[in-house]
Amino acid sequence: MGLAAENNLSPGERVWLEIRREAAAMVDEEPALASYYYAAVLKHASLVQAISFELANKLNTSTVPAMLLRELIEKTIEAKPAIYEAMVRDICAHRDRDPACDKYSTPLLYFKGFHALQSHRISHELWLQGRQYLAFYLQNRISQQFGVDIHPGAQVGSGIMLDHATGIVIGETAVLGDDISILHSVTLGGIGCDAGDRHPKVENGVLISVGAKILGNITIGEGARIGAGAVVLSDVPPYATVAGVPAQIVGKGSKNHPALSMDHFWQKMNCE
Repeated sequence: MGLAAENNLSPGERVWLEIRREAAAMVDEEPALASYYYAAVLKHASLVQAISFELANKLNTSTVPAMLLRELIEKTIEAKPAIYEAMVRDICAHRDRDPACDKYSTPLLYFKGFHALQSHRISHELWLQGRQYLAFYLQNRISQQFGVDIHPGAQVGSGIMLDHATGIVIGETAVLGDDISILHSVTLGGIGCDAGDRHPKVENGVLISVGAKILGNITIGEGARIGAGAVVLSDVPPYATVAGVPAQIVGKGSKNHPALSMDHFWQKMNCE
């Protein structure tokens, strides 16, 4: 394909073209995995088909086979193209932010945080359609297979990176904006037994570091940083950094999105 033709492709088409190029090169680099690369990438006509293949083969059971899940995933994405657009942005988030990710194909093939989130996108759409039993089935399989527990009611934006992802828990009424980075062992949970709106709201560009616990119906403002191991029980202003147990504001940054740069540094506040 010529450069002019490539420039006319959509973001998803460009990502898919690059993934196919990478897979073809990896066949030569590692012949032992040639069958896998053909099955996972090269035999498919689209990124949607490749994603459905990867997820279905990880989530299937003897009673809910992979072919049934593939059809479900592809029909769900076809009916709501925004899911596909979010998936593409999630791939790009990993490629742009994770120094361990040097290929667009890597999240698709190997990263369980990516797999868990894309599976959740399907379960969330099923939840919205009132197919709660099927949504809960997928939540259970996602938790079992990937070690990530996201309630199907949780609303998640696009451009999300779940880095390593092990132990991430996100509750039913949580709402996440766009361009957020979350590291492993993070909880977005509730407090107490009350029903209703009880989980955090995380705005665009937030960086949530390792092991942070954000609890209750609170708001994490745009561009905030949540320090490793912090326990956050109250609202966090935009562009602030919080740390500690319970979390306190320890710094502030410029009006950017630390999730995009994975920037854990902060400017100490002048309290004089």
